[in-house]
Amino acid sequence: MLPSYFFAHGAPSIVLEDNKYTNLLKHFKKDTPRPKAIVLFSAHWEEPVQTVSATETYETIYDFGGFQDELYRMTYPAKSDLKLVEQIQLLFTKHGIGNVRNEKRGLDHGAWSVLKLLYPDADIPVIALSVNRHLPNEQQYQIGKALAELREQDVLIIGSGGTVHNLGRLNWRSQGVDEWAEQFDTWLQSKIESWDMKSLFQYRELAPNAHAAVPTNEHFIPLLLAMGTGDANRKAELLHRSYQYGNLSLSCWQFN
Repeated sequence: MLPSYFFAHGAPSIVLEDNKYTNLLKHFKKDTPRPKAIVLFSAHWEEPVQTVSATETYETIYDFGGFQDELYRMTYPAKSDLKLVEQIQLLFTKHGIGNVRNEKRGLDHGAWSVLKLLYPDADIPVIALSVNRHLPNEQQYQIGKALAELREQDVLIIGSGGTVHNLGRLNWRSQGVDEWAEQFDTWLQSKIESWDMKSLFQYRELAPNAHAAVPTNEHFIPLLLAMGTGDANRKAELLHRSYQYGNLSLSCWQFN
């Protein structure tokens, strides 16, 4: 059974960077069995109903501005897998999760920036999935749990977002880490490793600096979705944590 993962996608320029985090992503395929497909929840695709991508070949969406010209020339022309799309929709329906498919949308940078580092050849089928910030945290977890059996079929499930993601508080020149961001992530780590879902579902009330770390929850949701896929075994491992610009967290969690 393949583990599932949460990857922070950081700033779009992460694709061009060379550091411990990007090196982890670049070497990922050497240490992980090749999946037959990738299912990815992206924080940058929000829909009111759970949406499943069914695009034959994805266009690359440049949903950012002001970054290096090289980024706007990058592409990630992955293909979909319509049989897997149908299976995902059946699983959602089986678990009472309303869903629709989208046959036109490309891959946003929350998806392709991570995939470009993991599998740069774009030669593995990808199914992108939306997030809905208005659902309770318990329901986010259940959406991930509904897809857990895909892991037994060599499907790699990824949540792409960020645990500390507050663009208004970034310090673009900072070389250090803001204490408030580290305090939130430290609390989060203890609850994830102990699989304390009661506390995690109430993180906004319980975690230190939660409102600063998670001013809006679309980037946090993919963590709960990825955890849901690991509900049967409930084993979590933090593979990496660092920060950009003072407080933008770059973390990788593995769920077995």
